[in-house]
Amino acid sequence: LDGTLLRVEVADGSPHFPSPRDYTSLAGTGRGLTLVDDSVDRWGVHIHGDGKLVWFEIRTTGGTSDAAEPRTGRPQRAVDDSDVTVRVELLNVPLLMHAAWQEHAAALLRDYLLVQLDEDPLALERHAEASDALTVLHDQLPAPSIDDAPDAIMATALEPHVSLETATLRVPRASVTHFQTLDELLDQAVAAADAGRLLVPATQPEVQEMRTWLCGQVRDQSAVGAASPVPWEARTDIWQPVHVSDFPDWDTRDVSASPVALLATDESSVVVAVSPATLALLGFRDAAELVGRRVITIIPPRFRQAHLAGTTLHVVNGRSPLLGVRVTVPVLLADGGERLVELQIEPRHRSAGRKVFIAEFFPLQDEHAV
Repeated sequence: LDGTLLRVEVADGSPHFPSPRDYTSLAGTGRGLTLVDDSVDRWGVHIHGDGKLVWFEIRTTGGTSDAAEPRTGRPQRAVDDSDVTVRVELLNVPLLMHAAWQEHAAALLRDYLLVQLDEDPLALERHAEASDALTVLHDQLPAPSIDDAPDAIMATALEPHVSLETATLRVPRASVTHFQTLDELLDQAVAAADAGRLLVPATQPEVQEMRTWLCGQVRDQSAVGAASPVPWEARTDIWQPVHVSDFPDWDTRDVSASPVALLATDESSVVVAVSPATLALLGFRDAAELVGRRVITIIPPRFRQAHLAGTTLHVVNGRSPLLGVRVTVPVLLADGGERLVELQIEPRHRSAGRKVFIAEFFPLQDEHAV
């Protein structure tokens, strides 16, 4: 500090340089570097020992600095030295789900850290390790660019455009164990969210499985006698019982007894009620064949990743480009075929901020199998 300049330097042991996030305006996290860039005159980052040093400067009017750094610095540290990194092959990478999970995971970790600060003396250290693992993935896995316009989403947010056949991660050896920390902390954070201890809702099971797969691939391919890569594949057989008592503040008969083609899901994308007209439309004989199952049961595989990413972002930041909009989509029938329908989804608020989502199906005039 002198008469015209304040310079602050912050060093840590992480080898990863700060990486700006490009989350939505309603996101609860990811604004750090944007705030820094908007608030200071210059900032930058450079290698410092085994870690990094981030600096910023605030000057009074007319103040100058002798430092040689540019106004801002957003460099990328090379991580391709085989002596200090581990090469991890990822197959069939769900890029859209990964991008949505990054935002949700950061929010979960932040909330869980606040809960743990008074309970776990290693909370900050473990949070830093988990964040380091997130950064490794964020910096090396591309995020697909998806427009918010409904027509653009339906045209582009589908396979194979949102997956990557093969991706190679260069994981610093010092970061390998951090993936185990990330997996464990997020398991604990999801349990805390399920118990109502966090502001952020828990993740969907398919997204949790993707996280476990990512962390497991780093662990298994980094071990002695490294395992071969295992491609990502989402399960569709997840099922949980649904009881009317689960919804004391909403009458499931609004859907199950309706003459209209309706289907209701909870915030976890589990089907909780379905009308006879919808069963007939989809070729199912009994509501028990759908109630309790994941709604992706009736979503064609090429659209499932878009659904999982979209619902994840909705619970995290309210992103909802398709809610309240009638769109033409294919649905998967009981016999494995597909049929085009018009579909409109409306959220219905329950008590304590909870929601159910009511989908109404409108068969097309020239209804046909796809």
